[in-house]
Amino acid sequence: MKTGIFTLSRRLFGIAGAQKGPLTVSTLASIFGNFAHISLMGSGALLILSAAGITAAAPWVWGIVMFVSSAGIGICRYLEGLVSHVAAYKLLVDMRCDFFESLRILAPARLLDRRKGDILSVAVADIETIEFFFAHTIGPLFTLILLPLATLCIAAFVHPLFLPVLLPVYLIICFVLPLVAINTGRSLGQDYRRKIGDLKSFVVESVSSLREIQIFNYGEKRMAAMLEKTRGINRAAHALTLHRQLVTSAPVFFVYLARILVIAIASFLAIRGYRNPGGIIALSFVISASFSSTQSLTTVISNLLETYAAAERYFAVKDDLPEIIEAPGALELEGIGDLVFDQVDFAYRKGGESIIRNLSFEIKKGEKIGITGESGIGKSTVIRLLLRFWEPLGGEIRINGIPLGRISLKSLRSRIALVEQETFIFNDTIAANIALERPGAGMEEIVRSAKRAHIHDFIETLPEGYETPMGELNGRISGGERQRIGIARAMLSGPDMLVMDEPTSSLDVLNEKGLLKTLREEYGDTTILIISHRNSTLTDCDRVLRIGGRR
Repeated sequence: MKTGIFTLSRRLFGIAGAQKGPLTVSTLASIFGNFAHISLMGSGALLILSAAGITAAAPWVWGIVMFVSSAGIGICRYLEGLVSHVAAYKLLVDMRCDFFESLRILAPARLLDRRKGDILSVAVADIETIEFFFAHTIGPLFTLILLPLATLCIAAFVHPLFLPVLLPVYLIICFVLPLVAINTGRSLGQDYRRKIGDLKSFVVESVSSLREIQIFNYGEKRMAAMLEKTRGINRAAHALTLHRQLVTSAPVFFVYLARILVIAIASFLAIRGYRNPGGIIALSFVISASFSSTQSLTTVISNLLETYAAAERYFAVKDDLPEIIEAPGALELEGIGDLVFDQVDFAYRKGGESIIRNLSFEIKKGEKIGITGESGIGKSTVIRLLLRFWEPLGGEIRINGIPLGRISLKSLRSRIALVEQETFIFNDTIAANIALERPGAGMEEIVRSAKRAHIHDFIETLPEGYETPMGELNGRISGGERQRIGIARAMLSGPDMLVMDEPTSSLDVLNEKGLLKTLREEYGDTTILIISHRNSTLTDCDRVLRIGGRR
């Protein structure tokens, strides 16, 4: 669904309000720069007329005005470009931070249907495209109004008959053509930005799956698909370019028509005995300068097609409602005691097939509980419901007797440490990756957690030990090493509840036994929930809950 142009503009102006001061300076510089251009052309005409003895003023007076005007043009252009771009890039920083915060709130439920590459395209390319509005549009928009008004006032001063000739031309160039151009070209801009996002998603997926592409000899088909997507972008860019050329060419006809009409009116006035050659000649120069500045705004309009398409994609994510909304006055957890699942029902889509039905169990503080069951039966979903990534469709989850929906999300998630099957390693040192939730943790604490996770010996073999950059090592560490880094990360956070989803799936028997021994000896007072297919992983659990099949 398309968002109206005025709505998009209003929202972009709202964002620009954070840099109101600098953008005001930039706008004033744009206005004065264009007026200085008119002054330069007009004073140049009057200098020639003065030298010819047609006007009374001394030529040196108009020479000074020309010099001041030309200096003003240079200063204003420099200020406009510098200040507007500094302000624009500060706004882009804020927009990217706000966008990431929106993703954080929407994740994971509302991001399931969005491709990673498309999100990346919005966060980087689309927001970068919106820079054009802040840096190149706001000043010219005000100039678009004030410059024609000033020119019309000068024309009326020379003779009122010039008004009915110039006014329609300015209305067509400044308002009619831009609105027609934007409305007829919006779909082209949207199609182009959408295809750019689709290609970036395709590239991200291709890079992530290079090993599978090589193993299954899928390279040629993938390359053919990429070539077709690139051709699609080229077709969209070609259509956008054709539209842009029409947009920039159409005003030229009306500009030259206006000049012909001005000459016609001047000739008519001369025939009728009107004698003001100096005013008419100066007006011709002023109109030429005015149209030159006004006509250049068509370039701005043509580029706004992509800008509005990019803004629409950005606001589509920003306006998406999160699956989980924190209740007003949410409670802070003092700690995690008893946990109760009371007849919980859940499906990932309303009206879809239920993943969990009437699930009920209770975990006491300090218990070690195992959960097992067939693959795809909803074991991992239990964790997602516990951390409130999704809401149950029926039943209730309670901690310390408090319904989960009344507990602060930050408080809840800060007291539960999760170890998933896949551990994401950031492009930072191993120490920083372990201390993800506690960036201020000392090295002794980090080493202690690494020893508990049985990853310390491996880290010590690296050239820089705990300061080894993972960007250089990321593709070469094994699944088991990744998993143990994730376990060390969870242990360092000092949770009230430790939740582990297949924590030993990538570990050998020796490391599995070491981990289970650590959990038994050092986490006796911590509530632990372990999900696993492996019976050996669940041997030390106080109880094992088996989730049955769908009914």
